[in-house]
Amino acid sequence: MTYELALFDQKKMTIADKLRQFPWSIYFTICILACIGFAMLYSAANGSIDPYASRQMIRFAILSVGLLAIALFDLRFWLKYAYLFYFLALVLLIAVAVMGSTGGGAQRWLDLGVFQLQPSEIMKLATILALARFFHGASYEDVGRLRYLLPPIALIALPSFFIMRQPDLGTTLMLLAVSGAMMFLAGVRIWMFVAVIITVAAAVPIAWEFYMRDYQKDRVLTFLDPGNDPLGAGYHIIQSKIALGSGGIFGKGFMEGTQSHLNFLPEKQTDFIFTMLAEEFGLIGGIILLCLYTIIFIYGFYASYRCRNQFGRLVGLGITVNFFLYVFINIAMVIGLIPVVGVPLPLISFGGSAMLTVLAGFGLLFCVSIHREIRISRNMIGIDP
Repeated sequence: MTYELALFDQKKMTIADKLRQFPWSIYFTICILACIGFAMLYSAANGSIDPYASRQMIRFAILSVGLLAIALFDLRFWLKYAYLFYFLALVLLIAVAVMGSTGGGAQRWLDLGVFQLQPSEIMKLATILALARFFHGASYEDVGRLRYLLPPIALIALPSFFIMRQPDLGTTLMLLAVSGAMMFLAGVRIWMFVAVIITVAAAVPIAWEFYMRDYQKDRVLTFLDPGNDPLGAGYHIIQSKIALGSGGIFGKGFMEGTQSHLNFLPEKQTDFIFTMLAEEFGLIGGIILLCLYTIIFIYGFYASYRCRNQFGRLVGLGITVNFFLYVFINIAMVIGLIPVVGVPLPLISFGGSAMLTVLAGFGLLFCVSIHREIRISRNMIGIDP
């Protein structure tokens, strides 16, 4: 199917025009967050730039160039090739099931020699683009018909199936949550969400009995009562709470955290890095970090709603919700509000695939902001990118 993108009263933007529209202040905020991450990874390695901080710096430098390139592409380019990107990401996801490398009891990565890629992270961005393209041409009446929603449901169900097989419950839930938010913002009726929630609630006992792995059940049981197995399944969250509490208001000081540097705190460079930060810089440090994240959240919603085309609005909102879920799930996990799942803290935790997803997502969000005045017709009947 081809598309014709109608541009109304919009001059051709030059590279200089786009660079002037680039949100440098928000990019600077992202750099501050990344620098905080470098410092915490330096601390996690007990005062050494290797192996975490140095690799994270290199990744950020390279991926920042990619962020700028993504932002400068015409927004209509991403609309034109949205389904192609989705298909390629799905192929990578299937490749993981066939020949992916295994770590920690899960088969989630593709070994590319230079680095290991986690396609499920890329799949989240690809799904956002695909759903935004589908709903771009939809009218309010269209999204009110259940039959019209079958294609986007399939777009969500396919990657969810393969990600759950890895197994990766955290990423699956994030994908479903972001997709659900986009469908809601596209105008899908409330009663449909209520029906889905009731169906899921009814299916929980069946999933618990027949589909959930033992370690997933342990995470839920540990969440309900961490003290039931303090040296086993409950060890992570108990040590995390001890570290959080010991930090107090102002913290123990940079590289002075006892729980982290005496190796009581597990996975301090990835999932539990917020706990290490709170132990070293206290409540004040945690609040400052949350304020920086909040600036980005506000910008994401503001930039999305300023966009004059539905595709850009949905892409921007999808990226912002995805980023919010990264932050919310990670912090809620380490303070014991939700069960422990493998979701990193964006720009702070060590990891290449998550940083790739986050910075590519910001590139798309900045692209939406730069091209916010472009009006793309909903009646798409041909294409000229």
